[in-house]
Amino acid sequence: MTGRNVGKTCRTHYRGTFNDGTQFDSSYDRGEPLEFVCGAGQMIKGFDAAVADMEVGEIKEIHLMPEEAYGIPNPNMILTLEIANLPGSEDLEVGQQVYLTNQSGQPFPVKVTAKDEKMITLDANHEMAGKELNFKIELVEVK
Repeated sequence: MTGRNVGKTCRTHYRGTFNDGTQFDSSYDRGEPLEFVCGAGQMIKGFDAAVADMEVGEIKEIHLMPEEAYGIPNPNMILTLEIANLPGSEDLEVGQQVYLTNQSGQPFPVKVTAKDEKMITLDANHEMAGKELNFKIELVEVK
């Protein structure tokens, strides 16, 4: 990635919406700009790329396809397990988000997508995977 802001700490205000106009996030609502190092992989690709060449005070509106945002849902990240092999899963409900631990001991979020008497299905894809996103970005400061 190239651009005048790559490698620099950027502070941006932003408003994120889905295509139907529903807002999913806004730094304006929190009253605090988002701070990140541009191009360091801390942000989704399309957001990083948009900020790379912005000037302080500039406002940009962007539309991101899933590949530039949280990616396409990966079917290999949907796990169907026997409830008997996952202690505590008998109390989980469809729609609930919980954390599992990988082999390295790192927690990761999953969402319960289906459950019956014997089996439970968990989706480890990011909740925004597969979604087109819109952002209004205002570059507030570059350090």
